Amino acid sequence: MEKYVSRILVVDDETFYIDVLVNLLQDDYQVSVAKNGQAALKRALSTTPPDLILLDVLMPDIDGYEVCRQLKMDTRTQNIPIIFLTVKSEVDDEIKGFELGAVDYISKPMSPPIVKTRVKNHLMLTQARQALEDQTKLLEQQVKERTLEINRTQDVAIYCMASLAETRDNETGYHIRRTQHYVRLLSDCLKTHPAFSSYLDENTISLLFKSAPLHDIGKVGVPDSILLKPGKLNEDEWRQMKCHAQIGHDALFQAEKELGSSSFLEIAREIALTHHERWDGNGYPHGLKESDIPISGRLMAIADVYDALISKRVYKEAFSHDEAVKLILSEKGTHFDPDVVDAFEQLKDEFKRIATAFRD
Repeated sequence: MEKYVSRILVVDDETFYIDVLVNLLQDDYQVSVAKNGQAALKRALSTTPPDLILLDVLMPDIDGYEVCRQLKMDTRTQNIPIIFLTVKSEVDDEIKGFELGAVDYISKPMSPPIVKTRVKNHLMLTQARQALEDQTKLLEQQVKERTLEINRTQDVAIYCMASLAETRDNETGYHIRRTQHYVRLLSDCLKTHPAFSSYLDENTISLLFKSAPLHDIGKVGVPDSILLKPGKLNEDEWRQMKCHAQIGHDALFQAEKELGSSSFLEIAREIALTHHERWDGNGYPHGLKESDIPISGRLMAIADVYDALISKRVYKEAFSHDEAVKLILSEKGTHFDPDVVDAFEQLKDEFKRIATAFRD
């Protein structure tokens, strides 16, 4: 592979200094020249920009400071190191040059060893910085890919666990899909509502969407004789059925203890425990009332009930969409949070669209 040779642009209106610098650097670098500021800007913005610029301060059309300022304002050239060339009487202006973005000054008359050393050092610094930036980008990409892989693995695990629970009472994976889309739909609608905005940021909405499928994970702890019973449950059977909310919570809480806490597990645990609580306090397992019920549970309650109503079960036929909407609206302020019901009413056509898109 051919070795890369760094490109140096020498900018000076005096032929003497151009000749000196070209003779000094041409054995080690590709050297191009410009005799004024306009030519310097044109060369710097060419298809083969320089890797370093030696720039005279005093020039007749545009002085070196203005050339430097324009180069540093352009994203295409802002990272090119600029070394000012200046006569000793201008040394006091060095601060101005550094403020504009120059990396160094070389005084005229020039010492050849100093010129070669400073050019070499600044090129090495630039190359090292570029290598560091490239490595950082590579690491960021690897982290991004790894995070996506972890998220995909997490999503698969969630879906498999949720599907296991749902299929035990003859529900399908589409119930999982529908309910999580209902929850996100409600969340997006309510995120600007004063009572919900502090909770429903984009990250939380994403976590709610991912966590929703685990709302009935506790059903794995309920006997088939109860889950699959076609008739009405007796008092003891109903008591055991209601335990699934606590079972789901406890299973996810144990996962937190074993694997470490996370926002995802916290929300999943909260949804599993509270999605059967009622606004009027007559729900289960703890009889929470009104705002004592977490927002996640209030959102999941409507999503779950709507989908249960429009779905056929061993103990009932499916309700129509209109019948389900009517029933939910009638439970405003009793079973459901009134604000969430208002959002549901506004979104009822979208609920129907989701139900159709993920039809069993």
